[in-house]
Amino acid sequence: MSTKENVQFSPTLPYSSYVDPEVFNEERIKIFSKNWILVGHASQLEKVGDFLTLDIAGEPIIVTHGTDGELRAFYNICPHRGMKVENSDKGNKKVLQCGYHGWTFKLDGNVNRAPNFKTNDLGEHSCMKSIRLEVQNAMIFVNLDKNAASLAEVYQEFLEGMKEYPFFDSLKLVRETRREVKANWKAVVDNYLECDHCSIAHPGFAKSFDISNFCTTTHDKFTYQYMAASKNAEGDQARFYWIWPNMMINVYPGDGNVNTIQVVPVDAETSLGIYRDYSLNEITTKEKEEYFKFVDQVRQEDFDLVEKLQKGLSSQAFSNGIFSPTEHAAVYFHELIDKNLQD
Repeated sequence: MSTKENVQFSPTLPYSSYVDPEVFNEERIKIFSKNWILVGHASQLEKVGDFLTLDIAGEPIIVTHGTDGELRAFYNICPHRGMKVENSDKGNKKVLQCGYHGWTFKLDGNVNRAPNFKTNDLGEHSCMKSIRLEVQNAMIFVNLDKNAASLAEVYQEFLEGMKEYPFFDSLKLVRETRREVKANWKAVVDNYLECDHCSIAHPGFAKSFDISNFCTTTHDKFTYQYMAASKNAEGDQARFYWIWPNMMINVYPGDGNVNTIQVVPVDAETSLGIYRDYSLNEITTKEKEEYFKFVDQVRQEDFDLVEKLQKGLSSQAFSNGIFSPTEHAAVYFHELIDKNLQD
């Protein structure tokens, strides 16, 4: 063993926080129940009757496009007996129906028909309970906290930066893939926030982009990573944004090549990855197919990494890890977690 004085490195969160159900439940309450969470893009709810569902902090939620053109969010729970109303991830319906006793609901959440009741005037049970919703740059966010500051206030700096991409409002969803990841949600975000592993784990990515010039900056509740494409025209860059707590936006070189990632915590050692690819049109060209093949390969490589990592986080070998000098985005992520759990 070396007799040299120990060098001090910045520590990661305790590995126990990646496997402990109590920590996971605390994160649900203090992080995911109190922050703005991405649901989807406005292009997914273009028509009257379109809806999306998602679980946030263990709560099922639904977003609808009403007959008046308004987007609304509700707890996806029937006020009669607490049954989950809509079980599909997405779709289009004129009314929503609970499969237990047949209660139906209009797209604005109000009861349409309550069988075995002589009136629909049922007090607070006359409507699915509403949730705060805001749309910025065609991205739809919800917040379970009625008292939280507005999205525009919380993410002012990030939204200001998004003005660089005026095409966001015109994007169309080209495809969506979902994958259960056998890893804690923080492990998935950690992996996204550094590229020290890129040359080893992502050979195709490393070949396509100049990772020697990989740059990362931290900002108020988001990070920005960018690098030039090795074989593209000068100035053409890949840009990667992580937005607190569990959202990523990737802008690749080309005509509106954008994808989003949502890391939805399922339990202490499982996450749901929702991957959506957008473009300015829905035509799938040969170039687009090659692009999809490329991003799918990178995603699969990351799946393999974080799932293998999760198995090691249960070991007693070390209580925590350490950060390299280039991992300041991950350091910032861990600082935000600490701050939110202490509040």
